[in-house]
Amino acid sequence: MSQPVISNQAARRIFLDRHALAEAPTGPAGGAALAALIDRIGFVQIDSIATVGRAHDMILYARRQSYRPDGMKPLIERDRLLWEHWTHDASILPVSIFPHWHHRFDENRRTLVKRWTGWQKPGFEAEFDRILQHVSDHGPVSSSDFTQDTPREKGSWWDWHPSKAALEYLWQSGALAIARRDAFRKVYDLAERVIPAALHHHRPDREETVDWACRSALDRLGFATSGELAAYWKAISPAEAQGWCATALRRGEVARAQIEGWEGQSRDVLLWPDTLIESPPEPPGRIRILSPFDPVLRDRKRAEFLFGFFYRIEIYVPEEKRQYGYYVFPVLEGDRIIGRMDVKAHRSSGCLRVAGFWPEAGIRTGTGRKARLQAEMERLARFAGCAMIEWLPGWDRSAR
Repeated sequence: MSQPVISNQAARRIFLDRHALAEAPTGPAGGAALAALIDRIGFVQIDSIATVGRAHDMILYARRQSYRPDGMKPLIERDRLLWEHWTHDASILPVSIFPHWHHRFDENRRTLVKRWTGWQKPGFEAEFDRILQHVSDHGPVSSSDFTQDTPREKGSWWDWHPSKAALEYLWQSGALAIARRDAFRKVYDLAERVIPAALHHHRPDREETVDWACRSALDRLGFATSGELAAYWKAISPAEAQGWCATALRRGEVARAQIEGWEGQSRDVLLWPDTLIESPPEPPGRIRILSPFDPVLRDRKRAEFLFGFFYRIEIYVPEEKRQYGYYVFPVLEGDRIIGRMDVKAHRSSGCLRVAGFWPEAGIRTGTGRKARLQAEMERLARFAGCAMIEWLPGWDRSAR
């Protein structure tokens, strides 16, 4: 029997809906409403680059226009509804999922010292007990509290001094947690003083975590291969995801389907049966600037398959070899990614400077689209704290 086929447009809309990008970016952007939004999209990746705003702030602003930078801080530092750890990268996560990270902590305790030996300065493992006792006795610390031990060599970003490596090990193995960030610097405390007690002490077995990881990933992706389910949280192995899929298929809990790609190609996926009869909402036609680390773009191959959008960050590419720019932002219009924008907030002069917009093939920057781009730049300027917008000569790269 042939498998049902979900059209490319429907697939894009399902995916955007799961990520809160198929609705107007209105509504409250703080407290329980913000916590619920982050739970809905799963995670908010953290990044230090602030060309316009930091990645985590831009991710949330794209979904709630009333959001402002550092809006998550009370939820992390006071309410403890969110916490920070690794998925595919450093991310802010709902604290409710903390128990499932115990398996990651166990794995890191088994493997990190061996993996870091020869990469980190010798002796970092000898610092574990001393650092842990110091935090226990004196409270939260940052790596700067220990820089006098062994200063880091200039230009060697990952060559941590032993105390910094020890802090990172104790964090990644679950003994410490990030209590807050000061000027983006991590401040560590004992995990039991950061994570609510009931969650800190709850330890699901491996089977329960595999089931949670696959179900929660499928909820947030809408449809997926087993590999995509495993990669979503990076909390389980591909083999475990494959086993879960086989069992769920045998029980009739999930269905098979084919998803149509941007160019008409197809891919076999699994989904909840209700998704087959879903009528996904049509996203509003307004333009939104997305962070390069937005959850809809985390899986670059998936974004290329669904949207025909190939994206690579060029910050490490020599300027003369860049195709677009140092840090360009994907541009979403309705259910399509229509191009990329080179824009930067110059806060000293209060100016948001637009250096270039590169439309995707077939996208024209006519009067209506330019007006929508202008409206989004005005919103983005307010978000970035800029009073003016400067459109540099030749910003519309469609003419080239």
